[in-house]
Order: sequence, then C-alpha cells, then structure tokens
Amino acid sequence: MWTLENRPKYNRDHVGYPSDLTDDEWAYVAPLVPPPKPGGGKRRTDMRAVMNAVIYILSTGCQWRYLPKDFPPYSTVHHYFVWWHGDGVLDRIHHMLDVACREKAEREARPTAAIIDSQRVKSAEKGGPASMRMAMMRAKRSRARSAIYW
Repeated sequence: MWTLENRPKYNRDHVGYPSDLTDDEWAYVAPLVPPPKPGGGKRRTDMRAVMNAVIYILSTGCQWRYLPKDFPPYSTVHHYFVWWHGDGVLDRIHHMLDVACREKAEREARPTAAIIDSQRVKSAEKGGPASMRMAMMRAKRSRARSAIYW
C-alpha cells in the first residue's frame, strides 16, 4: 500500500536503473548464484552487475547488443543467462522470491488453486516449453516446398 511509511522503502532513486537490485534484494538472491566452475581462474565479473543486467534485459525486452555500457559486456551477460537458465538458477531464484512474497503476505508458500487458460492447455498438448522454443525460431523451408525447386 502506498502510505507515507512505505514510500521510502520502495524508493529506487538511489539505484542506477529502476530494475537494479537493492542491497536487501541482492542479499536474497546472492546465495543462489552458483560459485565459479572448478579449475577456472578467479571470477573477474561482478555477479550483482550481471544479475542487474539480466533483470534489465528481461524487464525492458531490449536486444542483447543494446545493453547499456554501465553493465558488463553483453556477451558475458548472455553467457551467464544461458548458463543460469540451463541449470535452473533463474527458476530457483523465481521460486524462492515467490515463496518469500507469499509468506510475507501471510499466505501459504504454495498456492492451493490455479487457473489454466486455454492457451496454456494448447501449448502443453503440443509439447510445452520445447515447442514454444521452436515457435520462436525461424521456420525452415524444405526444397520440395520451394517454388524454385520445381
């Protein structure tokens, strides 16, 4: 609720971008960021800056190459995004934050009811996330269907 007591708590004027994590938010997320892979050198990239860049990309929808220069290089951020997405790090962070928000609102950690719209059912029938990933890719045309081939 936007009361005079709550306004300072949600003020984001002290962070670089509105999507940047505050110190309290980073304290929640930091334990879930995986350590460096064994055998490699010392990590030179600030993981908080990478997480801020990932959140910036996800919240604005900008292209990777248009990531502002305040963040680490887009190739580094993309590398971590792919790694974290594949290992389920982003899903674990989302789940942990979801549970924390529900408990703070004095609700059960897991919802007892769900709403499934017809679009979700249709995508699940066709293969779920893998089919959605294929839908995002450009269609490949076979030579047999091409007018040039005939």
